[in-house]
Order: sequence, then C-alpha cells, then structure tokens
Amino acid sequence: MTISFADKVAIVTGAGGGLGRSYALELARRGAKVVVNDLGGSRDGTGASDAAAKVVEEIEAAGGVAMANGGSVTDFAQMEEMVAKVKEKWGGVHILINNAGVLRDKSFVKMDPQDFTFVVDVHLNGSGNATKAVWETMREQNYGRILMTASSTGLYGNFGQANYGAAKLGLAGLTKTLYLEGAKYNIKVNTLAPVAGTRMTEDIFPPEAFKAFTPDNVTPAALYLVSEDSPTNMIIGAGAGAYHAAYVTMTPGVALPENERTVEGVAAAFDRITDRTGEIVPQSGSEQSMAIMKLLQS
Repeated sequence: MTISFADKVAIVTGAGGGLGRSYALELARRGAKVVVNDLGGSRDGTGASDAAAKVVEEIEAAGGVAMANGGSVTDFAQMEEMVAKVKEKWGGVHILINNAGVLRDKSFVKMDPQDFTFVVDVHLNGSGNATKAVWETMREQNYGRILMTASSTGLYGNFGQANYGAAKLGLAGLTKTLYLEGAKYNIKVNTLAPVAGTRMTEDIFPPEAFKAFTPDNVTPAALYLVSEDSPTNMIIGAGAGAYHAAYVTMTPGVALPENERTVEGVAAAFDRITDRTGEIVPQSGSEQSMAIMKLLQS
C-alpha cells in the first residue's frame, strides 16, 4: 500500500525548519501542493528570516509544487489571507498541520506573565486561528485532515515549561471537540506528540540522542494522521522510530451514598476512586456523563 497525497493541498505552519520542513518535503514528495508557512524567527519567536522560501526552493528543486507564506499564526486576519490566496491559486485546502511553535522556558516562579501568554498564544491560539481559517473550506468541500502538535510536556509535565505544557494539553482538548464537530463533514482531527532533535531541543538532548531523534522519524506518523484513511481523535507519540498512543481515561469510580458525600467520605474511598482496574476511555464529555449516570444506577 502506498499512501499518496496527489491532488491534495496542504498547509504546514512552522515549516521553515525541523519537523515542519520534514513534513512539507515528504508531503510534496508524495504529490501534495504545499504551503510552507513560517515567520522565520528564532525559537523564542523573535526576528525573521527567509526560511520558508528556502524550503520551497528545496521542494521545487525535487520537482514538487509549493508556495511560501510568512503570515503569523497569532494573527487571524493573516491566516485568513493565507487561505484565501491558497484557494485562489489551488482551489482548496485539504490538510492543515499546526506545527508552529516557540519556547520561553523558565521555572514558574521566574516566568514573566508575558512569556506565559506569548507561548500559549503561538501554540494554542495560533493553532486555533489557522484551523478556523480553513474550517469552513473543509466543511464546504466535505474533506479535511487537521493535525495538532501537542507534547509529552502537555500530557505529563516537564519542569520549567508551565507555559508550553498548558498550551500543548490545550491542543489535545481542542482536538477532542473538533473531531466531533467535523465528523459530519469528513473532517478528521488528530494530535501528535513528537520528540525530535530540532533547534527547539538542541540544547536539551545529549549529542547522540539528538542524532537518534531526527525529524524524519516523526514524519511517518504525522503524515499518516493527515492521510485519506487516517483515524480521528487519536493522540499519537513519535520519536526515534518508536510510536505509541496516549489516552485520556477515567476509572470506573465509586458511587458514594448520600450520607458519605463528604470530604471525609471521599478521603476514605480515595483508593477505590482511583483504582484503574477496568478504566474507561470516553470519546466525548457526554460519554463521561453517561458513565457517571450508569455508575449511579448500578
């Protein structure tokens, strides 16, 4: 089986280097027309460069089709303008990979509120802006594949990355609602939690690990999650050639009698409340509510 992206138009944000560049190159190699979106700033979001244009040159040199875009994901009007230009030139947008990101790492006690807000704005609000800009087009054409980029920091935490972790878990939550709203229109939405050696992580990984965690080892998972036969509402981790799924689960829980619904009652039952035997994977908030009602009726 060969997965092709022929006749598909893909937008990849933050595609001037690292993971985004790898995604864009492989999408183009497999037949997609690719929008390489990147401001070209440093990893803290400052400055600018022609990184997107250089990736377009790479794609075109290999026989692919691409265009550069320097719009900021934090500016919804710029995302709308980008999508309008793409539709005018290529007729539609079938794939969006939300990859743009920045880092401003500090322990929470030392973190300026501005640094917290900026990181959340780029990752979470930026993905929301880009997604909103393509959403109606995908509904109208009854086809869309959207990938959010989360992180192990968002799923499990990491010292010094409160801003980044908050944004990344937020993206997993955004996925879980948009997959429900998009299902009727053949819009599939997934979350990727990549681990890769890029300029974002070059001073974190030891040299040998940096070499093992190449972006090219993440790209197969990313592209499968935006392919025609992709799943939806998945959280997939990828790094160094290893791939796994992560789930948001709930324990079967305990229905406390009315006279035990006290602070003391919860404390006494806490081991049973948190017992993961037979844990449940709700696919929506309403399914969680139904599980609670079932528990109360048992």
